[in-house]
Amino acid sequence: MRILIAEDEPKLLKSLVHIFEINHYVVDAVANGTDAYDYAASGEYDGLILDIMMPGMDGITVLKQLRQNGITTPALFLTAKTEIYQRVEGLDAGADDYLPKPFATAELLARVRAMLRRKDHFTPDMLAFGDLRLNRSTYELHFGDCKQPLSGKEFQVMEMLMQKKDIIVTAESIITHIWGWDANVDTSVVWVHISNIRKKLDALGAPVRIRFVRSAGYMMEEIT
Repeated sequence: MRILIAEDEPKLLKSLVHIFEINHYVVDAVANGTDAYDYAASGEYDGLILDIMMPGMDGITVLKQLRQNGITTPALFLTAKTEIYQRVEGLDAGADDYLPKPFATAELLARVRAMLRRKDHFTPDMLAFGDLRLNRSTYELHFGDCKQPLSGKEFQVMEMLMQKKDIIVTAESIITHIWGWDANVDTSVVWVHISNIRKKLDALGAPVRIRFVRSAGYMMEEIT
């Protein structure tokens, strides 16, 4: 098994490499987020171990970009952060697991083994609307042999609309669902994301559109 470890603290990075090498893993190690993304984007790894706080690019951003570009390699976050929102943000970015620092070596190895076992049984999590499919693992829209990547917010908007077939979804409910009930976000932001999604649907040639219902909201519908 080949894994990539990204950790900016030199002593911890050296210790992690030693731990995994003596347990018969092939290890590559980097100390910043930019290198972590470049290495992981090769798709040559069985698993990723990422620190959240790194120079160049934080671990959550690294994983989000990897998922958006179709890299489904299992990932575990190492973090000194204890706030729940950090854990949730990491899992929402596409992580399989997280482990707070400091940690026991035995637990780290056990979590990585479990993560790699899940990789062997991985099947993409797809949401369908007619012949259009949304890959929840890679944040991509698929139609036929074509695909279009979505940004994180575009993905969340599209997922919400696809789950509410034949239902009008208000801009306010989209804002509450994605940004939170107390977010200071204008409805024009929703329009921008939907406009971008429409362009990607057109590029796919998918017989699906997002229709605006005046004074009501948006809804997905198939074009017949």
